[in-house]
Amino acid sequence: MKKKPDITHFLNKVDKPARYIGGEKNSIVKNPDEQDIVFGFAFPDIYEIGMSYVGMQILYNIVNDREGISCERIFAPGTDMEELMRNEDFPLFTLENKIPLTDLDVLGFTLQYEMSFTNILNMLELGGIPLKSKERDETYPLIIAGGPCAFNPEPLADFIDIFVIGDGEESLVCVLDEYRKYKKNGDSKEAFLQFASKSSGLGLYVPKFYNELYKEDGTIKSYEKTYNEANDIIEKAMIQDLDSQDFPMNPIVPLIETVHDRAVVETFRGCTRGCRFCQAGIIYRPIRERAKDTIINISKNQLKSTGHDELSILSLSTSDYSQFEPLATELMDYCKKENVSLSLPSLRLDTFSFNVLEQIQGYKKSGLTFAPEAGTQRLRDVINKGITEDDIFDAVSQAIELGWRSVKLYFMIGLPTETYDDLDGIADIARKIMEIHRDSSMGGRFNITVSVSNFVPKAHTPFQWAGQNTIDNFRDKHRYLKDKLRIKGVKFNYHDDGVSVIEGILARGDRRVGELLLEAHKLGCKFDGWSEHFSKEKWDKAAVNAGIDGAFFAQRPRYEDEILPWDKIDSGVTKEFLRKEWERAQECLITHDCRYGCVGCGVNRKVECKWGGIYAKDDN
Repeated sequence: MKKKPDITHFLNKVDKPARYIGGEKNSIVKNPDEQDIVFGFAFPDIYEIGMSYVGMQILYNIVNDREGISCERIFAPGTDMEELMRNEDFPLFTLENKIPLTDLDVLGFTLQYEMSFTNILNMLELGGIPLKSKERDETYPLIIAGGPCAFNPEPLADFIDIFVIGDGEESLVCVLDEYRKYKKNGDSKEAFLQFASKSSGLGLYVPKFYNELYKEDGTIKSYEKTYNEANDIIEKAMIQDLDSQDFPMNPIVPLIETVHDRAVVETFRGCTRGCRFCQAGIIYRPIRERAKDTIINISKNQLKSTGHDELSILSLSTSDYSQFEPLATELMDYCKKENVSLSLPSLRLDTFSFNVLEQIQGYKKSGLTFAPEAGTQRLRDVINKGITEDDIFDAVSQAIELGWRSVKLYFMIGLPTETYDDLDGIADIARKIMEIHRDSSMGGRFNITVSVSNFVPKAHTPFQWAGQNTIDNFRDKHRYLKDKLRIKGVKFNYHDDGVSVIEGILARGDRRVGELLLEAHKLGCKFDGWSEHFSKEKWDKAAVNAGIDGAFFAQRPRYEDEILPWDKIDSGVTKEFLRKEWERAQECLITHDCRYGCVGCGVNRKVECKWGGIYAKDDN
């Protein structure tokens, strides 16, 4: 290893120097000179956001438990720190040992949201690493990436050596173990990439061994392999038994306040509800649960080892956990005894959940959150949301009678088949809730916050064939809703239209979109998910420079028989099922929650599904 860079002269010149010093409680510092492999886990955003990501804590502990391998963290520096680093030609470094990125053996990025992609290029540049894979020789670290956005890897294909598709607990360790062998033997990086491209069960995609061929209309004609032994289809890696996997008992305690500053325990992975817009509900199938006693044990150990005064339970739909009632009851009892705050997000607001919230929040009663997603029953059926207006109003009525004084409502606009009647329905729901409060016996002030996000079609969902609204469509709808929601006690929030459209391009783009990212990076785009940093003008100029028509990727509906950029990635759910769900959406047909009978999504082709066994017959 080279001499560690000295960052001390920067610390009194930047906001929040604790972002860069490391040394937090429960962090792990190994001597890099005694390791066979030094792996840098990079989160492409600032420390406060990255340290709230549970996946980093999980993989950090798993990798550091390996003899001869270390894991060190890297975050995107704040703009003030970056300016100082660039002025002094100071390289981006790891927190634990202040190792420059060029001295790492493997550098891995987590892809949690598309609007962080320019940060990846910026971090590579700050680390002195050539951006494109073909420009990096043996002296540079192997660059890998994983996470939900890796399920459409093509926009980043020119920059990443290996994508890890699916659950990373076992795959990442295997990659590092195998790379250690190649390194010890003096084998080339090319030889390792060939090994990775033909491995099975690890979810490894090596983009350099695949080319996209295009038709005259710009759609994909076919894929061409440049290495014959590479896999034709990359199947996601999947952990079948969560209880068999280590979960951090001693997570790192940040030195400064983070977005989610608390102990967090994952109860289960996956979802059975089948919302047609939701990528996570598809790519994390099937449901895999941790045992109740395991969750309790992890919770107690995390609270003891961190000193956190809040515990949160993590899942896509918390109250869908099969033993939710006994789990919630036991956690409430323990947290009350230890004077710890308990957070149970994503609850199905039924009688038991309200009883839980009543006990947790007591007289303070912070706001409740409902996510109807759409303003009319017709559109909720299109998206397969599975709730009715009676469900919404009954829950709100119960909340009001129990003393809640504020409600947050989440909706999406721009959904497939949406009309202005559906937008009217959003205002109608808010108005009806205000009426329910006025008719109640509670009196006093009551507030509603209506938050609207813009629909972005995502890969591996039934809506992957849908076109996205244009920026003008979104703006017109926001103005319309703003006028409709001029209701006393109602506040209206909405998402940035320009960000949503760029997200749509990146979410469904093919390899050509990499040139757009490169041009955006050259123009200084970074932290694009932050409204204060996002520049539509720069992205528009980048599209012109790259010769990219954003509408082709974002707004264009896909042909149902079209080859999609992500078709080489097997999420576990078949394209045939997604196509059928797309057709059912257009007919406003609901598909039931698969806990009430297998819906034939195909995830049980190779693994056992709790509700469908293996090779269950499609009864729909």
